[in-house]
Amino acid sequence: MKINYQNKLDEIIEEILKQDKVPSLLLHSCCAPCSSYVIEYLSNYFNITVFYYNPNIYPKEEYLKRVKEEKDFISKFKTKYKVDFIEGDYDTNKFYSVAKGFEGEKEGGERCFRCYELRLKETASVAKNKGYDYFTTTLSISPYKNAQKLNEIGEKVGSEHDMQYLYSDFKKKNGYKRSIELSREYNLYRQDYCGCIFSQLERKQKQDNI
Repeated sequence: MKINYQNKLDEIIEEILKQDKVPSLLLHSCCAPCSSYVIEYLSNYFNITVFYYNPNIYPKEEYLKRVKEEKDFISKFKTKYKVDFIEGDYDTNKFYSVAKGFEGEKEGGERCFRCYELRLKETASVAKNKGYDYFTTTLSISPYKNAQKLNEIGEKVGSEHDMQYLYSDFKKKNGYKRSIELSREYNLYRQDYCGCIFSQLERKQKQDNI
């Protein structure tokens, strides 16, 4: 059965408001444009630390460009509660290890699911070690990402690490549209491929066939 994860998020936020508290959230971010709306939305209810952990990104120059863009956006964007930033390890071997055997998969398939899990596991682990109340990811804002699968993985990883996973489907409520508006307003760099070498090659093949 398909679950409306935006409704689940609404229920959690409603409960938080009733308790008159501001919980801490470790928010995995894939890039500044995707994080823009998510930060705008969730910073009204959570003390957010953006966790930039993306060992899938290729090449390193692209990775560094996206890190800088994320930091710059956070420094400029005004929020109700302060937003902090942590950069994870850029260990590409971890990505290639989980992608092994699935290099030829089309974007959105099993290779991507393994990549989701790699990044969510690290986020949950850091959140647990540093004492955060919740963890989640910006990934569900993309219309190219499988929100159902992301939330299933997040729930599983949260259970494994004894951490509360914050359900989401950030593309709801015009979230993706708002992220594009914020990207234009803050002149954010919007990449034309997800991040890994395999998605880059797939994008180039599609462009060559046009």
